[in-house]
Amino acid sequence: MLTSFFNPGSVAVIGASRSPGKVGYDVVKNLLDGGYERPIYPVNPKADEVLGVRCYASVLDVEGPVELAVVAIPAKHVLDALRECARKGTRSVVVISAGFKESGEEGAERERRLAEECRREGIRCIGPNCLGVMSPVTRLNASFGAAMPRPGNIAFFSQSGALGTAILDIAVGEDIGLSRFISYGNKADVDETDLIEALGEDDETDVILGYVESIDDGRKFMDVTARVTRVKPVVIFKSGRTRAGAKAASSHTGSLAGSDSAYSAAFKQCGVFRAETVEEFFDFARAFACRKLPRDNRVAIVTNAGGPGIVATDAVEASLLEMATLSDRTRQTLAQHLPAHANLQNPVDVIGDARADRYRRAIEAVVADEGVSAVLTILTPQTSTEVDRTAEAVADAAAATDKPILTSFMGSASVQDAWDILDRRSVPNFEQPDRAVGAIEAMVVYSRWRRAQQAEPPRYDFDADAIRRTIEGAAARGHKTLAEREARQIAAACGIALPAGTFAPDEDAAVAAAAEIGYPVAVKISSDDILHKSDAGGVKVGLKDEGSVRQAFRDVMSSARAYKEDARLDGVLVQQMAPKGREVIVGVNRDPQFGPVIMFGLGGVYVEVLKDVTFRVAPVTLEEAQAMIGEIRTARILGAFRGEPAADVDALAECVTRVSQLALDFPELSECDLNPLRVYPEGQGVMAVDVRFGLA
Repeated sequence: MLTSFFNPGSVAVIGASRSPGKVGYDVVKNLLDGGYERPIYPVNPKADEVLGVRCYASVLDVEGPVELAVVAIPAKHVLDALRECARKGTRSVVVISAGFKESGEEGAERERRLAEECRREGIRCIGPNCLGVMSPVTRLNASFGAAMPRPGNIAFFSQSGALGTAILDIAVGEDIGLSRFISYGNKADVDETDLIEALGEDDETDVILGYVESIDDGRKFMDVTARVTRVKPVVIFKSGRTRAGAKAASSHTGSLAGSDSAYSAAFKQCGVFRAETVEEFFDFARAFACRKLPRDNRVAIVTNAGGPGIVATDAVEASLLEMATLSDRTRQTLAQHLPAHANLQNPVDVIGDARADRYRRAIEAVVADEGVSAVLTILTPQTSTEVDRTAEAVADAAAATDKPILTSFMGSASVQDAWDILDRRSVPNFEQPDRAVGAIEAMVVYSRWRRAQQAEPPRYDFDADAIRRTIEGAAARGHKTLAEREARQIAAACGIALPAGTFAPDEDAAVAAAAEIGYPVAVKISSDDILHKSDAGGVKVGLKDEGSVRQAFRDVMSSARAYKEDARLDGVLVQQMAPKGREVIVGVNRDPQFGPVIMFGLGGVYVEVLKDVTFRVAPVTLEEAQAMIGEIRTARILGAFRGEPAADVDALAECVTRVSQLALDFPELSECDLNPLRVYPEGQGVMAVDVRFGLA
């Protein structure tokens, strides 16, 4: 627990300054202006006092204990200050100073020594190169931020100091209360995972927000965050979605699985909400801060205007939410309190002249309906609208129920005071109804996450010895991509069905193999140097007799030589023509932060064009595999349609989990593609027509 950063018994500011505009001045001033009531010790050997507070030449000169030290001195002196803190017994330090790894190799070495010193002395350090920390609920502002938000139940941490100040300013401007704010900068010691773990145990925090640019230990992050999100929502705004500068990958999976795909998959698997914009970041925060979750996805809308009601309804229909069907009893109650021409169906239109009492009665009737799990109240200001009184009425109704009631009081000048009322009374309000719908959807997803049982991934009985022998043999020969023969051996050893096939070094052997397998057959070039056989003209299919096999052998050998003159050609694979089926891809790419990432999607030759894929970090459970299958845009092709039976999605999910286990058990395998993987009707399984593995 990082309690001393949020509620220390005393604070020393090493590098305190008497010069306005200096960081050391701003930190002391913020501590004083924030109303922090415990001892503050400015440290500066050249000053007697700072802002009227006695100054000390060294932290060692302070008479009492120093629980938290804030360091704002040149980087070259920080290590000495840290050692003095250790001698003083201070075990919590915020290093605001810049000039570390963000500044080059010399700074990186300085940061490495700082981290080593922290580990040696048992010091927890936030920073360096950060803004500092705030704890509005304890009136602590140990930062050089411009303003401290009011106390609230939302914690926010930021890797970027600049973006942190912008979001703090938005929080102040929109009167969003915070429990804690942490700018953690270069994270030489305390990182985002430590902060999530600490805030998960913090009684003052109900919602955790974070801006991150990178995560160093993805596995630790997932383990910790999955535990925390069972009790508190975590919302992350992660930059760096684009793949600019990414190295080219040899496999389809490597090409499609950018680093950001791993982050999105990891967030999904550990219950984290990923905000796409700053607006969404705050939308989720407002919604979760009300501390109520819907039981299911059925939403009712109460509005005084038809147009916004339609906008909200459209947003509901485009989401995983459903418009609730109001019961006869609810409609009868509404009829008693609404004008005769009011709409008693969902969305409930209370008519433009609705005053506060009509809104209150409509909301009370709707929220009492057993078929309603959340209510969205929309208000547009009109001449007869009691805007502020309606805000109070909505807040009263919200306080009387355990169901979430969200609002969209639309407009600006006429509704500003109402927004303040709603914020003060913890009713989430949104400027536009579609944003409110998005927030309700997030609440539903989180509610499902908390209720879901945590499943364990299956374990299969692989022929591990055969797999290891194959990998070691390929590595000994210096191969980075397994030959097709080796790839097929590994696939078979982990229980993945393959078409019958025989390798043939020459034309006569190819004919003999075809006769043994039985026509029709396919012929594929066998070469470690040619990864994508179709691109090289190295595949011939539907061969029905000896003559066509002989011609196919000559053609693929000739095409392969033309495609890559220096390629080593080992002959061909003569393969049974796999029965037609629906084609998908299952693959693996190894991410430096999260380890093996499993990909599933629409397969075949167009996989990189259509990019209809989804990802999970291994290990993948059967439930997660089923979810992956349902997530792709073209998931309906696996169902029954036009007389075709539904595909064997259970066998497909099992195949995904087998690949997941293989990737975890054998980290030497850097990449994998099963493409195409053909899926047959229910009960008939799957078959990997082509298999490819890369070595780390």
